[in-house]
Amino acid sequence: MPVLSKKEITRRRFISKVGGGIVGASVSGMLLKDANAQQLVVPDPPGKKLGWAIVGLGSLSIHEILPAFAKCEKSKVVAFVSGHPDKANKLALRYGVNPKNIFNYQNYDTIKDNPEVDIIYIVLPNGMHAEYTVRGLQAGKHVLTEKPMANTPAECQQMIDASRKAGRKLMVAYRCRYEPYNREAIRITRSHELGATKVILADHGFNIGDPTQWRLKKDLAGGGSLMDIGIYSLQAARYLSGEEPNEVNAVMYNTPGDPRFKEVEETINFQLRFPSGVLANCTSSYGYAGQNHYRVVGTEGWLELDPATSYRGLRMRVYRGNVTEERELPVRDHFALEMDHMSECVMENKEPLTPGEEGLRDLKVMMAIYEAANTGKTAKL
Repeated sequence: MPVLSKKEITRRRFISKVGGGIVGASVSGMLLKDANAQQLVVPDPPGKKLGWAIVGLGSLSIHEILPAFAKCEKSKVVAFVSGHPDKANKLALRYGVNPKNIFNYQNYDTIKDNPEVDIIYIVLPNGMHAEYTVRGLQAGKHVLTEKPMANTPAECQQMIDASRKAGRKLMVAYRCRYEPYNREAIRITRSHELGATKVILADHGFNIGDPTQWRLKKDLAGGGSLMDIGIYSLQAARYLSGEEPNEVNAVMYNTPGDPRFKEVEETINFQLRFPSGVLANCTSSYGYAGQNHYRVVGTEGWLELDPATSYRGLRMRVYRGNVTEERELPVRDHFALEMDHMSECVMENKEPLTPGEEGLRDLKVMMAIYEAANTGKTAKL
């Protein structure tokens, strides 16, 4: 008889006891039923994944987008475009990107000769979106660009035209349109579970730091807090109402002498009137403590997300019938969801939920907001 180690004896006794217990319990069927209920659901292995090139290896790419590929079902990172070879090579080692698939901004156009790249994700300052999107489309690749789509409506239209000419998909990275909490807020609001919507309140802002950063440069950012964080308030008003505004009023304020706001606005408050009569009051700021929430007020209740558009930790409260409840939904990675949506649209030749035309609509409204703030008059859309 072989000599068994103490560990092996313990393991065998455990298996014996568990096996005996299951056999005994199988008579009544109680334990087997419970055991079946506790079985883990093993996900299917991933199917085909499209290859992505990330253009711009800044903080968003490093801390959010690249880690999200681990949660993607239809997308994989295969290439980088960066002006910093040391950074690109280090990230290539981490994410298994072939060094031959590292491009810079000078040889970017040669990406057309790389069959591994199906989709390009533009993660650059706003003022560079149009150029690198158009060049990517001309290289025969599909393009996802960060929001805002560009600095001006004219640039947005240029990008849309390039997409049509190339016969390639163009999508704007409105990640909140793909995650469960915002999608549920849209469903509840548009289904009139809260009665007819009367008012939407949306507030986004934070206290921005380094005065030399690109977000505070007009040519790179296109504007200040409205173009960056304020677009979340604007988007919320538009996707919750399901309408396009026809009138805009706005006021802006910059703290006198603050070196951060020499070129762009600090705080802006804007009001939107929608055709159905829904009114939205929205604020964005680079000058106060973090705000990230919206509330929809209807004739029979209200809904609130706070935080509403952060990468993590979203919370929903719904008030109806004199009862306020907090609703919990699955937590999903926003970037993985939006990238897989883009990959699916390419695979199945479908129109993205947030195509270039959606980005153009935002830019037109933002230009009207600036007009209203600068003239003190209502801007018509």
